[in-house]
Amino acid sequence: MTRIDGRKENELRPVKMTVGFVDFAEGSVLIECGKTKVLCCASVEDRAPSHVPEGVGWVTAEYSMLPRANRERSRRDVSKLKLSPRSAEIQRLIGRSLRAAVDMAALGERTITIDCDVLQGDGGTRTASVTGGFIALVIACRKLIEAGIIKRNPIKNYVAAISAGIVEDTALLDLCYEEDSRAMVDLNCVMNDRGELIELQGTGEGRGFTVAEQRELVDLCQRGIAQLIEKQKEILGG
Repeated sequence: MTRIDGRKENELRPVKMTVGFVDFAEGSVLIECGKTKVLCCASVEDRAPSHVPEGVGWVTAEYSMLPRANRERSRRDVSKLKLSPRSAEIQRLIGRSLRAAVDMAALGERTITIDCDVLQGDGGTRTASVTGGFIALVIACRKLIEAGIIKRNPIKNYVAAISAGIVEDTALLDLCYEEDSRAMVDLNCVMNDRGELIELQGTGEGRGFTVAEQRELVDLCQRGIAQLIEKQKEILGG
């Protein structure tokens, strides 16, 4: 099939990551995947949540879409301190994904919160948040090391995420909004730089899908994530 933007079936949208987009956060990056734009900021607190064992730290995330991030204005996510179910589910995914990259003992008794604010959504906002959020997290950890607050790097591995789906019975990588809205199957994938799966979310929205189709989608995602991790390494100098 011919894609709306002329890309190949296994091709990512153009990706741009602007580090230091916000002056005051311990780490920040504006990630742009096609028309999707997400601002990711890392903030460090010198305490860990009460549920965390003594001597270790914690990484968490918050996710929100600005009212005009989409084609029509949406209500702000926070209403009487209650998130929309979609945003709550996405921020849990981001938090889980980023924690998989961190040695909490090396981080020490502190919390790093990654705020992911969608400035413009055109598909793949959750996966862009993971990919950009990781960069903000690494920058914040490097500042802790430079300041002598922690002794060793708590980052264990690189982490990135991408989506794939089946549109008109064709498997496609990195769906934009128009493709995602027509997808019969949608899959979000998070992996590390060792090629290991961290999270896999697959949904048959228009029909069921086979194990073989799932493998095809995961293979597409693995290809895309490898490219995203290379971009992360270029930006971070690692």
